[in-house]
Amino acid sequence: AAAIVTCGGICPGLNSVIRELVNMLHIYGIKKIYGIIGGFKGCVSPDTWIELTSEGVQDIHTQGGSILVSDRGNPPHIEIAKSLASKNVRQYFVLGGDGTHKGAMQTFDAMQEIEYECSVIGIPKTIDNDIRLLDTSFGFDTASTEAAKAIESAYVESTTNANCIGLVKLMGRSCGFIAAAATLAARVVDVCLIPEMDISKDKFLDYVAEVMRTKKQGVFVVAEGCGDTILKSNGSTDAGGNKVLADVGPYIKDEILAHCKSLGIPCTIKYIDPTYMIRSVPSNAYDSLYCATLAQQAVHAAMAGYTGITVGKVDERYVMLPIHAVTKGTRSVDVKGRMFERLIATTKQPSFAA
Repeated sequence: AAAIVTCGGICPGLNSVIRELVNMLHIYGIKKIYGIIGGFKGCVSPDTWIELTSEGVQDIHTQGGSILVSDRGNPPHIEIAKSLASKNVRQYFVLGGDGTHKGAMQTFDAMQEIEYECSVIGIPKTIDNDIRLLDTSFGFDTASTEAAKAIESAYVESTTNANCIGLVKLMGRSCGFIAAAATLAARVVDVCLIPEMDISKDKFLDYVAEVMRTKKQGVFVVAEGCGDTILKSNGSTDAGGNKVLADVGPYIKDEILAHCKSLGIPCTIKYIDPTYMIRSVPSNAYDSLYCATLAQQAVHAAMAGYTGITVGKVDERYVMLPIHAVTKGTRSVDVKGRMFERLIATTKQPSFAA
């Protein structure tokens, strides 16, 4: 038997991966495929697992989210290994980010402890696009497209209302890939703030005031990770071990309004936070194709006898990587790199370094 689990937050393309895993496993002759409900926590409750069939997954790629219901949190991995062994699972597919991959590696180690042969294969998933080594992670293209739509809405608001700012907060806990990509795609943004930047709040507010004085409208984008740079979070974490960030969007909104008011500059702000709209949509054509190919590669790897590996695209080639290769930290936007240079050339924003 085979089993599939989705962990962490949802993102576009999860159902596309699940669909193709099921179909590919059937081609290889695997008769029983379990869908584990509720992330790693569901792994230790085999009575809640569902059986996946080609007929059952036929149309799921047109839906957002995950039919397997994602969740955060880690039960003991020795229990996960015993649970999989009790159901005779020989191929175990784990969809998630670097934290999930660390968990998959612990399950891989636990399999060795109980001397049970099971292929543990990761499929990297993060909407933030911050997994090391990979060109892009699935769902990122769709997310950037949806984020650009939010920016375009902010632009319409700012240009058709008097003295108006369109302020958009986008996803990106520790990196600004979505904010940067959406800003580059929309091409109407005056300032894009990402966690990688050194930002003096005073310099930023002075520039916002200058934009409103001269243009009487503006579009500003801020990545959620700035809730740990411009602001400081309280250090608490969620069930997946991720730091809970301070909400930077309303804070920036209030700061801009107060600053403009103190200078006598008329200003209204239309604030847009499309976070859950961005991550809950089904994958676009590019991501759908990417997801299907990743799933096929994952099944080929399992059937070739590999374990403790993950699949991805590196330098435009589909490859297998040891799981530990993608769990040693995350990647971020290089503020000395070309993407960032293009971003600055597009927005024409000055440096806000302290």
